[in-house]
Amino acid sequence: MCIYVYKFIGRQITRRWLPGEKYVLVYFKNKLKLALIGQSLFGQEVYSHLRKEGHRVVGVFTVPDKDGKADPLALAAEKDGTPVFKLPKWRIKGKTIKEVAEAYRSVGADLNVLPFCTQFIPMDIIDSPKHGSIIYHPSILPRHRGASAINWTLIMGDKKAGFSVFWADDGLDTGPILLQRSCDVEPNDTVDALYNRFLFPEGIKAMVEAVQLIADGKAPRIPQPEEGATYEGIQKKENAEISWDQSAEVLHNWIRGHDKVPGAWTEINGQMVTFYGSTLLNSSVPPGEPLEIKGAKKPGLVTKNGLVLFGNDGKALMVRNLQFEDGKMIPASQYFSAGETSVVELTAEEVKVAETIKVIWAGILSNVPIIEDSTDFFKSGASSMDVARLVEEIRQKCDGLQLQNEDVYMATKFEDFIQKVVRKLRGEDQEAELVVDYVSKEVNEMMVKMPYQCFINGQFTDADDGKTYDTINPTDGSTICKVSYASLADVDKAVAAAKDAFENGEWGRMNARERGRLMYRLADLLEENQEELATIEALDSGAVYTLALKTHIGMSVQTFRYFAGWCDKIQGSTIPINQARPNRNLTFTKKEPLGVCAIIIPWNYPLMMLAWKSAACLAAGNTLVLKPAQVTPLTALKFAELSVKAGFPKGVINIIPGSGGIAGQRLSEHPDIRKLGFTGSTPIGKQIMKSCAVSNLKKVSLELGGKSPLIIFNDCELEKAVRMGMGAVFFNKGENCIAAGRLFVEESIHDEFVTRVVEEIKKMKIGDPLDRSTDHGPQNHKAHLEKLLQYCETGVKEGATLVYGGRQVQRPGFFMEPTVFTDVEDHMYLAKEESFGPIMVISKFQNGDIDGVLQRANNTEYGLASGVFTRDINKAMYVSEKLEAGTVFINTYNKTDVAAPFGGVKQSGFGKDLGEEALNEYLKTKTVTLEY
Repeated sequence: MCIYVYKFIGRQITRRWLPGEKYVLVYFKNKLKLALIGQSLFGQEVYSHLRKEGHRVVGVFTVPDKDGKADPLALAAEKDGTPVFKLPKWRIKGKTIKEVAEAYRSVGADLNVLPFCTQFIPMDIIDSPKHGSIIYHPSILPRHRGASAINWTLIMGDKKAGFSVFWADDGLDTGPILLQRSCDVEPNDTVDALYNRFLFPEGIKAMVEAVQLIADGKAPRIPQPEEGATYEGIQKKENAEISWDQSAEVLHNWIRGHDKVPGAWTEINGQMVTFYGSTLLNSSVPPGEPLEIKGAKKPGLVTKNGLVLFGNDGKALMVRNLQFEDGKMIPASQYFSAGETSVVELTAEEVKVAETIKVIWAGILSNVPIIEDSTDFFKSGASSMDVARLVEEIRQKCDGLQLQNEDVYMATKFEDFIQKVVRKLRGEDQEAELVVDYVSKEVNEMMVKMPYQCFINGQFTDADDGKTYDTINPTDGSTICKVSYASLADVDKAVAAAKDAFENGEWGRMNARERGRLMYRLADLLEENQEELATIEALDSGAVYTLALKTHIGMSVQTFRYFAGWCDKIQGSTIPINQARPNRNLTFTKKEPLGVCAIIIPWNYPLMMLAWKSAACLAAGNTLVLKPAQVTPLTALKFAELSVKAGFPKGVINIIPGSGGIAGQRLSEHPDIRKLGFTGSTPIGKQIMKSCAVSNLKKVSLELGGKSPLIIFNDCELEKAVRMGMGAVFFNKGENCIAAGRLFVEESIHDEFVTRVVEEIKKMKIGDPLDRSTDHGPQNHKAHLEKLLQYCETGVKEGATLVYGGRQVQRPGFFMEPTVFTDVEDHMYLAKEESFGPIMVISKFQNGDIDGVLQRANNTEYGLASGVFTRDINKAMYVSEKLEAGTVFINTYNKTDVAAPFGGVKQSGFGKDLGEEALNEYLKTKTVTLEY
């Protein structure tokens, strides 16, 4: 390692040692002169990263131009002025070509680096440099030596994939190992998925690390074991035919192992048909139209989601896309309707777009003299790399038009491609793209249609592993339907979709007013469907229908409208810094979205909690992955359906039902999530905060437990205090974040207050939440009911007086009597812990003891809300100042509004929902200073 001492003089650097001056120590790691031998985008990235690390690439040896186009590695090297040698071959009849060897040795490399190389490199070249040669191989050697290693990893059903960087040998992949990395193979990984997720990005890092290990003299040479060694040949189209007498998993592995190259195929109606996008089908087989397949013992089924295929074990898989012999690719669901789409006439504006795209095609297909309607993108020499270029150039030059790679594969001829583009521009594909499987129920004098699958990247889909769970109607304990149970793979897919939508999609380029327009449209749709949404809320959470209509749904509509109005009003500021004059410096701040945000919501207000957090998140320009409470997922999934109808682009909103321990924990740990908003219990909030910190220090806002005190003085308006006090406790069955967890009633009015409360409780109607006359519905789920009953038992054991209730209502479902406890002392469990149910906990305080009751009210680790009832405005203001809570209600309770910030202090959390302050939870501030 070299150490130099530098002195900085203005913008010059000197290595002279001058007494009395300040110096900076600069360290340089050992660096090498490298020859890069290979090709492809992977080779280009390795080349660029090695140069950034300070290594000197003295020569690049790559393949000749193809159809007039240089390889990406050659393009990058030529741009940098690095010597590039484009060699068709290295040897003739087993001997190294003299001119090639001389050209190679002229660069004087210390090490050969072969990131991806399809040519055979002679051993005298391999062994020529001082440090020899290293090669990247996409398998965990000694398994899957030879070409097509990634394909064989999937074909053989390996549970682990990975790569090896090894010391080059004579081409048999048997050289000593320098380093290896591995990852899990997901059940539905394809070659592309595995390569893009792990082998490509981690392989680049590993090649750079390997070179530095060699430079530092620390690179190991670990002999490959022969145990477990395999060698497979190149997979070609002719030997990729599907053999049908196998299990569904083996068939799935064969298809995905050949996706996209060379493509597993079979014969259908006398034509070779290639399958892409295979997934194992773990749920029930959907209805469809039979399709005879040569060699298959059971016909396939063309369903609205794809083509279902069957193994000899009776299990099934599904393929998403089909490709015919002429190269045309279609969704498998459209097999029987392929070719029925009519040709659309282009408007003047669409003709301009078509001409722009024609120029892009001509730039990519430089070997084609004229782009005609019949020009085929791939038959004209385009590769998969050109697909990415085409999609990106169209995005840049056609006003942000966002295509997917599969759009190119499904319309390979120019004429077909333009038709597809025009349909996308007109939005004609959008409605057809959304496929919703509903559970339908005739209830509340309407037909309620409820989606039940994960919503990821604009599509409803089964969980990756096919798992489901029952969501229960708390009114009678019956199963409403089975809901997809999101796996870790589903979370990762949802986050990837949100990340892509933010970084590359239409949402990230959309102007603020257009974003607001979509949110206004979504608010309108929520309002148009409010009766159905309120009915679903009643079924799934037990909310009284009339309350759900007004509050659960009504406030959700208001929230989206409020934040829609904020979209184009998010502003930074200009700051007059000291250096602004006379040096003409300008400093300003920008408010920018964070990126992908995770939102985890509770079960007490399923849709309203979704709205409180997601509206601010979207208004700020973020994308989101939302996990509803496991026991109340249905309105969140209905919301997802409405978001598509409102026009939200794919990937902006993703909903993953499932457990907190799996999906929620993964969200808190995920490195691509930049913010997590959570409402729930304090212990879970602490765990989430810890995971967010350890993973990537993501921003967090937490709305947690509460034990909100309500102080009722003897100078209050007693009738109002009784009415409001009951609402403070029993509103929404007591399942209310800010519910008054403890009432302090002044001694002189205590007994009368209790008497009046009990009289009012006896008038309350407990029953079916869909009955318009019902006051009090069922508790949200069975486990919660059991917890509340235990809470009451503990209160009685500790000596509190049970004045009313405390029992389960004797009827089907999870109903509990509204309950009142008095004589609750400060040391008791009831005085300290939140019930989150219809349990009024009353403590008496001495007449006139304002400071004493304040001390007792603040003697809690929670601080979400609080309240005071008094006619004395000075007393009210004094108490509101002293109460340690995020919200204080005076002579009212439960009065939240979309414009007023909401959140707690102490162990009730931090951060705000609602109001302008909520936007700041989903924004970051960037300071910009410039000299002009």
